[in-house]
Amino acid sequence: MGSRNRKYRIVRFSVLAAALILMGIGLWKQEQTEVLGKAVRICLECIGIG
Repeated sequence: MGSRNRKYRIVRFSVLAAALILMGIGLWKQEQTEVLGKAVRICLECIGIG
């Protein structure tokens, strides 16, 4: 059981590290403004205003 828990721990850490790296790249490229703009447009379309 010890090696199985270690494998899961390595996988979890790898996924977390990859997610943090990708979020950092997105923030560095200023992608958050585009995501927010798209979210606003989708929300307004759902309400029926846009």
